[in-house]
Amino acid sequence: MQRIRLRYTKRGRLRFTSHRDFQRAFERALRRAEVPMAYSAGFTPHPKVSYANAAPTGTGSEAEYLEIALTEARDPDRLRELLDESLPAGLDVIEAVEARTSGLADRLTASVWELRLNGVDPVDAERAVAAFVEAGAVEVQRMTKNGVRTFDARAAVASLESVDTHSSHADRPTDQPCAILRLVVRHVTPAVRPDDVLSGLRAVADLAPPVPVAVTRLAQGLFDEETGTVTDPLAPDREAAATVPVTAGATAAATAPE
Repeated sequence: MQRIRLRYTKRGRLRFTSHRDFQRAFERALRRAEVPMAYSAGFTPHPKVSYANAAPTGTGSEAEYLEIALTEARDPDRLRELLDESLPAGLDVIEAVEARTSGLADRLTASVWELRLNGVDPVDAERAVAAFVEAGAVEVQRMTKNGVRTFDARAAVASLESVDTHSSHADRPTDQPCAILRLVVRHVTPAVRPDDVLSGLRAVADLAPPVPVAVTRLAQGLFDEETGTVTDPLAPDREAAATVPVTAGATAAATAPE
């Protein structure tokens, strides 16, 4: 009857939760919030939840997306509040819109990542970034279920730059020398992840942070080739909702029970 799209976060220690861990936590939240979920057919029905391009385990995120199907209409803002209250701190539902367009997954074509390199001098990081950007190709290796795979990490990178540490949104501040990198990477096959870019920086400039890098996804959405920016994937739904008149009956049906 109604589809709701949600944006949620993985912050602090919760960035170490796997996608399966989040699925279990979210389904418990749906039950606690008494959300009228639609279920699949068959012998083992499960809630109709569509997850889109989840961040790797160990990375933080400010822009994770999913879509749920309801059997009764609910107000998206009230639904967001109920789900947010039912999830642990760090897994925060920060936006909800009614799905009025198709193809949410098709609008997630790129991500903006922030990489916090504790113990790395910003000058060394800038030198490594320049070497990576100027390279025509940067081959890296990754272990997959079919064995070691070699691929080009450079082609998927739309931009990579060193930024002022004071403008960082990373969730692990430190007094030690630190470099902050801002990465925009296209969603291609095979997927290029932030750790692949770090492997590329090590390959072209021998950049090896002394401690694990704190990685946070700041945004994901449709990549604009002209401006080099990543656009908000929920904007089309908000715009469509603004142009549709709401009737008194629909308003009453959308009111969540107390």
